[in-house]
Amino acid sequence: MNKKVVVLGGGTGSSTLLRGLKQFPIDLTAIVSVCDDGKSTGVLREEFNIPAVGDIRRVLVALSETEPLVMDLFNYRFNTTSDLDGHTVGNLLLTASSEITGNLSDGIEALSKVLNLKGKVVPLTEDNVVLIGEMEDGSIVEGEHNITLSKKGIKKVYYKDKAEPTKEAIKAIKQADLILLSMGSVFTSIIPNLICDEIIDAIDKSSAKVMYVSNMMTQPGETDGFKVSDHVKLINSYLGEHKIDVVVANNGKIDTLLANKYETLEQKDPVEFDEAELKNIGCEVIADDLFTISNNLIRHDVIKLGLKIFEFLLEN
Repeated sequence: MNKKVVVLGGGTGSSTLLRGLKQFPIDLTAIVSVCDDGKSTGVLREEFNIPAVGDIRRVLVALSETEPLVMDLFNYRFNTTSDLDGHTVGNLLLTASSEITGNLSDGIEALSKVLNLKGKVVPLTEDNVVLIGEMEDGSIVEGEHNITLSKKGIKKVYYKDKAEPTKEAIKAIKQADLILLSMGSVFTSIIPNLICDEIIDAIDKSSAKVMYVSNMMTQPGETDGFKVSDHVKLINSYLGEHKIDVVVANNGKIDTLLANKYETLEQKDPVEFDEAELKNIGCEVIADDLFTISNNLIRHDVIKLGLKIFEFLLEN
């Protein structure tokens, strides 16, 4: 029987990680945060009073085993002068499917059959949640999109109203052989999964190891100057008694010219791998040269990353 792996995250980080993991014999469940409120997703949330569908769409496409044309179709974004402008086909289909079936979870399940998923996708909550950011200067910013745009530095995040996690999310954590926190925006993709008491309680009661895949680059306003251990300490501050057990991190040297380009254009720097401090705070460390260059962009090598995680599962 394949090992059960539950991935918590959202957006680009989770979808990237899942593209690699789906190549291996693993029973995958992706729990996706639903607090995005920008662009197409934000418009649909307001009009239909549904949780965010944008990150769900990315994860569905990442796990899909269908033809590339179907994935291109799901990600197609209209560029027009009508009300369709900016909407993606996948977001519209998820909204329609949710309206037909009565909720987002059933809507996802219906589309999953069409997409032939290598795994299961579960929304964190069915609630139309609003993320609140308390900034370093004490000001309060409402909405994930506005938090991301703010340059003030984030102190902490929480939900405007209590979020009720889905039963499927709790069940997946309870049954998991490995609980995997994906790379991605720490404050707006990973931590939103950890500000539900029931999720933390399920992780605390689980005998599965908690693994974190570290980001390759820092994020302006979120993790400026962060080393790998700083990411771990931040996430641990939102976890309960069960902290991160294992960290997967890049120890490959990123070309200085490329790193300087990121710093100049996007104010991003390579995340420093501080192995000694990670071990000092009690983490098992899995490190390797995990980055690749794609179109002059620094990305995780998803197959190599997936293999490292699969090897860990076999050894444990």
